[in-house]
Amino acid sequence: MTTVTVLHPGSMGAAVAAELVVGGHEVLWVPKGRSERTWRRAREAGATACDSLAEALCRSAVVLSVCPPQAAEDVAATVAAHGFAGVYVDVNAISPQRVRRIAGEVRPGSAVVDGSVFGQPPGEGRTARLYLAGADSAVDLVASLFTDSALHVCRVGDTAGSASALKMAFASYQKAARTLAGVAHALAGAHGVGDQLTAEAEIMFSAILSDPEHVPSVAARAWRWAPEMEEVADTLGAAGLPTDMAEATARVLAYWERDKDRYDVSVAHALSQLRPGRSS
Repeated sequence: MTTVTVLHPGSMGAAVAAELVVGGHEVLWVPKGRSERTWRRAREAGATACDSLAEALCRSAVVLSVCPPQAAEDVAATVAAHGFAGVYVDVNAISPQRVRRIAGEVRPGSAVVDGSVFGQPPGEGRTARLYLAGADSAVDLVASLFTDSALHVCRVGDTAGSASALKMAFASYQKAARTLAGVAHALAGAHGVGDQLTAEAEIMFSAILSDPEHVPSVAARAWRWAPEMEEVADTLGAAGLPTDMAEATARVLAYWERDKDRYDVSVAHALSQLRPGRSS
């Protein structure tokens, strides 16, 4: 059994924590300042609450950071300030540059493993992929935590930033394409041709554009996706590639800021948010 601290058990973090618990590992979390929703997820995952971060880190060999992109460095710095000496795994959607900065400057542990998760939260018949990059011994330890679990481990080398680069490359298409579909439906709706757009898209090979029902879920997650697209822009810029689309996508996602975690809104409402002053 390995003791792992998960910071913090949101929908993905809680699912990962549950896989660890099923695998026979002890999972700790720190409830101070967390929402009732996070409390519920942690309980359902089987995680054990600790009174303080210091207590959790003292007991843990591994820390998994699963948080919104904009909080990644702050979380790492907080862990580093406590002198954590175990393996720190950053599983956030951030740029390779930020991962390398965390590993080289913040140093929140004896080793930093770069990670990225692909797919829906694992469990209940769903599987996901966890890509890892870093020193072999540290990656081996993290990989061993998920043996025979619904989170399948894939290695992408020993260089911190490789796993995050893969995530940024994937997100640069996935998030932008879904956002553009929302804009397309909003434009068609403004001209009364929404049904025709959907019908035309069904003829094309474009499952995203042919299903406007996905738009509210994009709006609900935009608060996380906008910072991720800023990370994509940073990654593209570092590679000498145009950043305009990623930056523009982040700006468009900001229109949905008020719909944070509101998965129950209508398609019409989500689309109307893209037209300031005409919210439904």
